[in-house]
Amino acid sequence: MRMLTFFRKCFSFLYNTFASDMIQKQILSTLITLIAVWAFSGSLQAQTRDGQKVTNEDLVQFSGVIVTADSLNPVPFTTIMITNTGRGTIADYYGFFSFVAVKNDTVKFTAVGFKDAEFVIPDTITENRYSLIQVMSSDTILLQETVIYPWPSKEQFREAFINLDIPDDDYEIARKNLEQAELVARAEEYEMDGSMNYKNYINQQTSKLYYAGQSQPISLLNPFAWAQFIKAWRNGDFKRKSDKYDDLKKTDNWEEWEQPDEWMEK
Repeated sequence: MRMLTFFRKCFSFLYNTFASDMIQKQILSTLITLIAVWAFSGSLQAQTRDGQKVTNEDLVQFSGVIVTADSLNPVPFTTIMITNTGRGTIADYYGFFSFVAVKNDTVKFTAVGFKDAEFVIPDTITENRYSLIQVMSSDTILLQETVIYPWPSKEQFREAFINLDIPDDDYEIARKNLEQAELVARAEEYEMDGSMNYKNYINQQTSKLYYAGQSQPISLLNPFAWAQFIKAWRNGDFKRKSDKYDDLKKTDNWEEWEQPDEWMEK
């Protein structure tokens, strides 16, 4: 850059000195342009990096593919960064990458779920390109356990736990559906269908035909019915169920009656 400035000042002085002559002015203008282009191209070939010159011979087309260590599958979208310059690129879906670097650069590879890896481009290569197969080892990331509750405080959790309405399981639902009182109540809610009405009508007609031509007897005047009533009364068949239940507990056969429902069937 200093050389370029020096040339600019020299040719500016010559240009102003010979400005009176038109031909010399055109020649000097053309010469100044050519020398400026030559000086600028020379400055590009002598760039510096970290205080060291970087020439075209130091530039390398760095290419490669990134794979896993266990199965050699490609690692997509890996970040490749030159540590000393901050330049880099991102690998494609198949793990391939390619960019221009400089010899002796330190390249860092990072990907989610894999350990970071670094590679130094050797400065002993003779060509302007270099290929690499970078192997990435898997890394396990452990996160602390986080428990999310729908209640904002412990007091609300305690209240919700105490007042929790646990739904019935299949066994409890089946037990409730098969309760005798529940079945009787449901049966009383249903109206008689056609077959039941037909059966009731036929029973009434059969009873009428049985006593056809005579009056139907009255049970209050039937001596056999009275005899059965007196016998049942003496045997205690009309006692309250609770009293009969207590009498049954005093017998020797109480162990045979495990459930009150079985006793009622007996």
